[in-house]
Amino acid sequence: MTDTTSAFDQTTEASFGDYIALLKPRVMSLVVFTALAGLVVAPVAVHPFIAFMSILCIAIGGGASGALNMWWDSDIDAVMKRTKGRPVPAGRVTRQEALALGLTLSGFAVVMLGLAANWVAAGLLAFTIFFYAVVYTIWLKRSTPQNIVIGGAAGAFPPMIGWAVATGGVSLESVLMFALIFMWTPPHFWALALFMNDDYSNAGVPMLTVTHGRKATRVHILVYTLLLAPMALAIAATSIGGPIYLVTSLVLNLLFIRGALRIWRRDEDQAGADKYATEKKFFRFSLAYLFLHFVALMVQAGLAPYGLGGW
Repeated sequence: MTDTTSAFDQTTEASFGDYIALLKPRVMSLVVFTALAGLVVAPVAVHPFIAFMSILCIAIGGGASGALNMWWDSDIDAVMKRTKGRPVPAGRVTRQEALALGLTLSGFAVVMLGLAANWVAAGLLAFTIFFYAVVYTIWLKRSTPQNIVIGGAAGAFPPMIGWAVATGGVSLESVLMFALIFMWTPPHFWALALFMNDDYSNAGVPMLTVTHGRKATRVHILVYTLLLAPMALAIAATSIGGPIYLVTSLVLNLLFIRGALRIWRRDEDQAGADKYATEKKFFRFSLAYLFLHFVALMVQAGLAPYGLGGW
């Protein structure tokens, strides 16, 4: 990476909010939610204090990944409309500060999770941070249109970490929760790329829309959505599944497939005419899709003690 530190000299004093922004709180909230879901649905009860400390450490680890991402991507963030206001390209925080914060919080989060819960969970957290910061941000993001496919694994680990906090290991259930997020990530981000393609093109990021065009991206969204559905439904047959999750997943996947089909059928003239309204709707629904799957799992787990949960 070309050293662009001089391009982001600190021109204004950073506020506390700027350092919070470095942690990507929106992404952190998804990490916390899915990790909590993994912990809640696990078959082993966890002391509330240990659970709280574990989720806090996972949140800090997710935030550390965000800071490391902003450190490395400060040059391309400066030319993308949706990221140019971030603390580093805006000159409120230096790249060195972002790097120092990311490394410090990474070490703290991993060690504290190991001490609070167990070292299997801590090891998974450490690998997640490494995968997001090094494998995805530094390597894949600028080198291949498969960046979001492979790199999506980083966002899929949190429920596995939550499960490991409770059980001390990995199981079929946690692997399937990982697979749900892993397969959901490409259509989710490719939908965003369809209406934000100029940002990626200007920044030189080889997103699929840039390298293969929007038409090919529409096909990929449909294919990955069709592959996602059986992954999501498979969870219903495991110990954490049940009728509530099955019905929820069936409805959500039918709606998601319908949305993907609508995107696949559209051409650029249609999309341009309504300013990518269908693609934006699909992107918003994809957030609800993932959220409601994990809500259904937690509701299922909450009802289990009363004989109303699983099969």
